[in-house]
Amino acid sequence: MTSAFRAFLNSPVGPKTTHFWGPVANWGFVVAGLVDMQKPPEMVSGNMTAAMCVYSALFMRFAWMVQPRNYLLLACHASNESVQLYQFSRWARHQGYLEKKEDKVPS
Repeated sequence: MTSAFRAFLNSPVGPKTTHFWGPVANWGFVVAGLVDMQKPPEMVSGNMTAAMCVYSALFMRFAWMVQPRNYLLLACHASNESVQLYQFSRWARHQGYLEKKEDKVPS
């Protein structure tokens, strides 16, 4: 076993801790959001997507403030925030809250 791998294995954010496995499990949210991009916008839940946006924003702050800083968790929730904001924009556009670029009539 190399010394770098051993150091990672035994680090405070290594695979022997929840600082590692929590973010790994949370990548499932990102994957689910990416899969949902293929679904029609009428199937997107505005309430759930908004809740996921708030959840990821809060956990991005947590990942930054916790010691040691959890960059894996930060990356996971930043990715999820991006995916969920895109989904929320699809939902809002479908509901008529946002204009589509094609709907604008040049003056």
